[in-house]
Amino acid sequence: MSAQKITRPKRNFLPEEFTINSWESIETYFKDLNIRSINSVEELKKWLHDKSELEAVLSEDMGWRYIKMTCDTTNQSLTDSFTFFVENIEPNIAPYSNELNKKLIASPFISMLDQNLYKVYLRGVKNALEIYREENIPLLTKLSVESQKYAAITGAMTIEWKGEKITMQKAWSYLKDVDRNVREQVFQLIQKRRSEDQDKLNDLFSELIKLRHQVAFNAGFKNYRDYKFAELGRFDYTVADCFSFHDSIAKEILPLAEASSLERKNLLKLDSLRPWDNDVDVESKPALHPFNTSEDLITKSIECFKNVRPAYADVLETMKTMGHLDLESRIGKAPGGYNYPLYEIGLPFIFMNSVGAHRDLVTMVHEGGHAIHSVYTKDLEITDFKSFPSEVAELASMSMELISMEHWDVFFTDADELKRAKKEQLQDALKTLLWIAAVDKFQHWIYENPEHTAEERMKGWENVISNFSSKVVDWIGIEDVRSRTWQNQLHIFEVPFYYIEYGMAQLGAFAVWRNYKQNPQNALDNYEAALKLGYTKSIHEIYRTAGIEFNFSQSYVRELALFVKRELDKLG
Repeated sequence: MSAQKITRPKRNFLPEEFTINSWESIETYFKDLNIRSINSVEELKKWLHDKSELEAVLSEDMGWRYIKMTCDTTNQSLTDSFTFFVENIEPNIAPYSNELNKKLIASPFISMLDQNLYKVYLRGVKNALEIYREENIPLLTKLSVESQKYAAITGAMTIEWKGEKITMQKAWSYLKDVDRNVREQVFQLIQKRRSEDQDKLNDLFSELIKLRHQVAFNAGFKNYRDYKFAELGRFDYTVADCFSFHDSIAKEILPLAEASSLERKNLLKLDSLRPWDNDVDVESKPALHPFNTSEDLITKSIECFKNVRPAYADVLETMKTMGHLDLESRIGKAPGGYNYPLYEIGLPFIFMNSVGAHRDLVTMVHEGGHAIHSVYTKDLEITDFKSFPSEVAELASMSMELISMEHWDVFFTDADELKRAKKEQLQDALKTLLWIAAVDKFQHWIYENPEHTAEERMKGWENVISNFSSKVVDWIGIEDVRSRTWQNQLHIFEVPFYYIEYGMAQLGAFAVWRNYKQNPQNALDNYEAALKLGYTKSIHEIYRTAGIEFNFSQSYVRELALFVKRELDKLG
């Protein structure tokens, strides 16, 4: 691929100018697939390709509606456009998809497909058939709509600082200010604003739990956790493996985080290390400022990726040329960041809320890793091959965070600032592993106990987070703030149980980075080979192709933790 505009492939099943404005405009294509005779393996492949094309078109249409809505949550017409698809298109697709899955599995020619290529896909189709229930369609539709209320609630949050109304993303950047009074004041303003919507978010989440529990019950599961594991297609690990992950992280990562907190407390010469002291530079240097504007961010990111491998820079250059980037933070924009795959054209969209902070640089290279993954799989045979599980998707992005770190001199020309940035990146990765383990363990508790009250939920979170948090950090007097910090995590509201994948992938990324430091070109070759598999192999096989293990035993976590500690020690 070169840095130039790309066009979507020629359509073979749908009209070139096809637009989605009603269910009726789509249904005829589902009917065609449903009644079509399949009398040979060649006809089965043609049927699969046509089905894939339809799925790609629908997914991309939905994608653009979501992208536009999150770019401006204040525009009611954009919200209505997204809601129209969720309420009027998706519910009608579900029964047809189920019938098409039945048709595929019943075909006598299925055994003649290349099993090396189709085995994982067919496993997923059979699983989808097993958990499908027609009575869940309206519930899943309602869940899609209700969960989006989180973005609207949090996207509207602002504080006033020095006479200016600022977003929460920008407000968090002040927690790096060298003036401790500034940090504490902004922290308290943030928490005061969040407390205003605490009950609203609790009520929303209670409703989501109720709906999710009913979906699981309808599908024959004892709880939503077990249903969600099936829906996510978690074939390669179990609930017990997740508990093993939690334990390994608590035992091997928490001691490193506590040592870091103690060092921070001593270097800052504080009697008590408070939550607003966690992000400031320990030498009281100003916050890292790797770029000035969103244009500067993408320019430097392109140069950084070029220094890793020129083809990676081409991906970002093309996205810039085609307007597939929205990077700056603004009032009314949904929080967070994402890379949205657009399966028909093959070039994704990156959304984020940059305010000039170091964290924004990390988000950019993270989403850039996702973008490379999307582009490297765009020519795979069917859409489902390009829809990989998060354990694989996040390996691509989190590995790119660490690989690109070796070339961050593009952002930091000062050697001391570069060291600071690298050290901050590694320390944040360790803290993130602890947060991920806590969020995941909390969700297991939530859905194993769906009848809990909002008060019990707050206490449940406090019990969990205390086992994954440094005891050096002092929360005395603001315990109520810590008890609601789970509300900061979008995934809990919008995409339940989609979070531990980041932790598993972070461990994998440490291993990829370790390989890169030993042999850069070989490590990149393996990394790319793994990405290009899409989802045609199991997670274990994909990780092995990348030259690493899919493993979260305590011994393996210890091995990787010691590697990261050695790298931190080198940075001083």
